[in-house]
Amino acid sequence: MERRDFIKTVGGATGVGALTAMFGSDALGAVETATQRTAGLSALQVAQDEDFWRDIQQAFTVSRGIVNLNSGSSGACPAVVTDSLIRYLWQQEEAPAYQRGVLRPRLEMVRVGLAGLFGCDSEEIALMRSTTEAMQTVLHGLDLQRDDEVLITTQEYPALVGILKRREKRDGIRIKEISIPAPPESLDALVNIFEREMTSKTRLILVSHPTYLNGQLFPIKRICEIAHQRGIEVAVDGAHSFGQIDFKHQDLDCDYYATSLHKWLSAPKGTGMLYVRRNKIGKVWPLTYTPEGMDDNIRKFEMGGAKSYGTFLGITDALAFHHGVGPKRKEERLRYLTHYWAQRLQALSNIHFYTSLEPDMSCAIATIHVEGMQSSVINKYLWDKHNILTAGFNILGINGLRMSPNLFTTLNGLDYFCDVMENVAKNGLPEPYSSM
Repeated sequence: MERRDFIKTVGGATGVGALTAMFGSDALGAVETATQRTAGLSALQVAQDEDFWRDIQQAFTVSRGIVNLNSGSSGACPAVVTDSLIRYLWQQEEAPAYQRGVLRPRLEMVRVGLAGLFGCDSEEIALMRSTTEAMQTVLHGLDLQRDDEVLITTQEYPALVGILKRREKRDGIRIKEISIPAPPESLDALVNIFEREMTSKTRLILVSHPTYLNGQLFPIKRICEIAHQRGIEVAVDGAHSFGQIDFKHQDLDCDYYATSLHKWLSAPKGTGMLYVRRNKIGKVWPLTYTPEGMDDNIRKFEMGGAKSYGTFLGITDALAFHHGVGPKRKEERLRYLTHYWAQRLQALSNIHFYTSLEPDMSCAIATIHVEGMQSSVINKYLWDKHNILTAGFNILGINGLRMSPNLFTTLNGLDYFCDVMENVAKNGLPEPYSSM
């Protein structure tokens, strides 16, 4: 969409008052002017247009006293989403028992909106609280038998691996881990690794799109094609792809897909989504009680007791904002921001990248290592002394500092981060961090 469409889309969902709160009354005219100026430009060209993104940055209420490079842990809502959430919460509290009956039916429009973005039938989308809850539903709900094999990579999210280990202990299934280089040589190499490790006992593959450790994008559709030829199902942890990458389900063709909407879609915290291929809904057991006759109904996975409907209704405004910016423009902007800081730090000989910067291998997430230093200590130093928020960890052989900028990130903020990191790489950390 162009900017005029952005205003119409978000305005239609929230009203002129919310738009004014989002941009300020003076900014609306600037948005209209920029619409004409960027007309006809490609998503890649717009990704580098700072005037375009300056208006988008103003839609967020993030603190400008912090350089927030940790959207991978949690995204930030634009003001229009926060305002919507608060409005629904106030409505909910007017008469809770009554408003439950008013607000709950509106969740169907959320389901329709998410299905439209994902490119599937709305009867294949369940509204969940997080990726973990959504994927837990699948991993616990499938009838895996003793000695059935689940193929995973060494870069999967620990909570999901923990669920499988519980089933391994309880039901006797077998977990087979694939070691993945960081970064891998190519997407072809990744496909070959998966194909080589599939066996006659493999029933399910769990794979991330992309991984939380280094943002590695896997060739999901190619993996699914090989798996399906062998009767193997594929479950995708999409915590970091939905809202970051511009794609549809047909681009993956997986059987199950779970994501957190509060990360890259910028929806309210505690919202997530589960996709189950329609002909597989009946075979997955729900985690909680469901009434009779719901075996093939996607809503059986949502029967977890009372919930705050206002929180989930706020997803509609996040969808409007996302479509207003434009999914492809957003993806290219996020990739541009990552390449902006990464290209500066790549010039330093003692900084190693765990992430390939090839466009088909990564987008908004990249992870580095500074030789001779613990990334968790650098992470602490950046926050303590410079108010720069990153993620540092040492797990599965990756001693990494992970950066994940977002639409609210400015180039000035990235320049400051690079200045600090260049100093750290050249001169080391000061005391007491150098001795940690």
